[in-house]
Amino acid sequence: MPTIIDNQDISDTPSLRGAALIADYVKRLPAKPGVYRMIGEEGDVLYVGKAKQLKNRVSSYAKSGGHSNRIMRMISETRAMEFVVTTTETEALLLEANLIKQLKPRYNVILRDDKTFPHILIAADHDAPQILKHRGARKRKGDYFGPFASAGAVNRTLNTLQKAFLLRSCSDSVYEARTRPCLLHQIKRCAAPCVDLVSIEDYQGLVHQAQKFLGGDQSIQKSLSQEMEAAAEALDFERAAGLRDRIRALTYIQGTQHVNADDVPEADIFAIHKEGGHACIQVFFFRAGQNWGNHAFFPKHDRDETPERILGPFMAQFYDTRPAPRLILANVMPDQSALLSEALGLRAGRKVAISTPSRGSKKDLTDSAVMNAREALARRLSESASQQKNMQRLAEVLELDAPPQRIEVFDNSHIQGTNALGAMIVAGPDGFIKNQYRKFNMKAEELAPGDDFAMMREVLRRRLIRVLKDDEPATRPDLIILDGGKGQLSAVLETAAELGIDPENDGPKIIAVAKGRRINAKGGKSVDRTAGATGEQIFLPGRDPFLLAPNDPGLFFIQRLRDEAHRFAIGAHRAKRKKAIAANPLDEVPGVGAARKRALLNHFGSAKAVARAKPQDLAAVDGVSDALAQRIYDFFHG
Repeated sequence: MPTIIDNQDISDTPSLRGAALIADYVKRLPAKPGVYRMIGEEGDVLYVGKAKQLKNRVSSYAKSGGHSNRIMRMISETRAMEFVVTTTETEALLLEANLIKQLKPRYNVILRDDKTFPHILIAADHDAPQILKHRGARKRKGDYFGPFASAGAVNRTLNTLQKAFLLRSCSDSVYEARTRPCLLHQIKRCAAPCVDLVSIEDYQGLVHQAQKFLGGDQSIQKSLSQEMEAAAEALDFERAAGLRDRIRALTYIQGTQHVNADDVPEADIFAIHKEGGHACIQVFFFRAGQNWGNHAFFPKHDRDETPERILGPFMAQFYDTRPAPRLILANVMPDQSALLSEALGLRAGRKVAISTPSRGSKKDLTDSAVMNAREALARRLSESASQQKNMQRLAEVLELDAPPQRIEVFDNSHIQGTNALGAMIVAGPDGFIKNQYRKFNMKAEELAPGDDFAMMREVLRRRLIRVLKDDEPATRPDLIILDGGKGQLSAVLETAAELGIDPENDGPKIIAVAKGRRINAKGGKSVDRTAGATGEQIFLPGRDPFLLAPNDPGLFFIQRLRDEAHRFAIGAHRAKRKKAIAANPLDEVPGVGAARKRALLNHFGSAKAVARAKPQDLAAVDGVSDALAQRIYDFFHG
């Protein structure tokens, strides 16, 4: 169990700073493994590190020489330190990765994109298991296969698996309510166990085949070929044709992988390429001898860091929330690879090997990953240069003192006031920062239906309150862009004034962008038929609205920001509307979980029938007591 050292008592002279402060801490530190944090002037965490012996490691910072410029700058900014003593160095490494992901210190290598990769799930909580895409925690009982690099890769694989194994993808509630085969059965993508067109035993045989195939068993095709030949000899040509289609589907899954490796059944391949002070890490996922896709990461790090010192912390953070495979291949050996391998094995409950291949097919795989990393970084640097130019042009157009480092764009989406939702997207010098996008749900009782001004006011009120509370400069916007016109801008400026924010002096600059209307040369609202100028109308506080030239790079950049906000808002609104349409009234009844809901639907056939039922009829369902039956009745009858 980690032990937290009392940091209030460890230093006798809190007025000390920098190397002198660190030297004072060293006097009282134990020679034990642990994690240390360096704290800055404002209480922000500058750096998180781990040590085999805290006393020896921290004392190195108190020395006057031998440090890089980055370390010297970090030491000079240190105003306090915090320590946690652990039992082993492995435990310290795992704790270090957790703290780095949570605190995001300025001087650490940080994994920026920490999204959860999707898996394929074959559920095991039903007699006729469902196959589906899954992302997030493994709460549902079943077999998980992955990870896949993208949702598109999962969808394509699922599509083909349905052709090959005819497994159902419908939800359990839809399955229970079926009275005739659905369209998926008609196009030969489901065996239709819901209406007994296949027995449960035979369907489970299909499930077992799918599990074996996803687990790496390549003998399924051979057995299907034998069945096809037997069916053809028996003149059962319809069955033979169906088996032929399944074999083709399996061949498609195996043949459309970019790089397959029979001798690499399960591995993650890391390749890092560093250039111009930036680095790209490509991660390829190999499962069942097949390439299940790749993903590029661009971690935050110091310009002077070596690839080995970048890759080690990156791997520790990468596997903090996901299990590591048995084999990890890399083009360079990460820093402290033996300790990292031990830590990942401890977390996974089995041995995890990290190696750098020097020849053979594994070397070919890492070389391919390096090539992808090099090309991805080149594209990133090119896009970054273009983004910097766009930021500079935007600053000129809006008369800003300097190019903005963080832009937040807001848009709303609803249908006549229903499922109302506000959306925020974020852009910076390196492009869109998608892990900081936010949605703002609007409750029906908060706003009048369709009041766009009130919606924008409420969304920005929530956001500006958060800005006032946030002490981290990196998350405070320099520029806020509203998708709207003068009305939206006025409403938001009023809200900012109520909160004590002055956009012209101390607060973020706020503008609005409306879709193309023509204006005359004086900036009025009448149509200028001679100029023929159309485009985005830009509204700034205290100025008449104006247009940019049709070929102005600043106009293209504003349109791109606006379109991204619109895309995100529409997508979030559609997801909210879809969820509302599919909602079951029984989900809101207190005391009715998944099992009781299924029992009620099986007994009555639909939620409407449950709502019309009397308490005594409800109590006749297995698992529903008299008290619960009365509660369900009261829920639907007030």
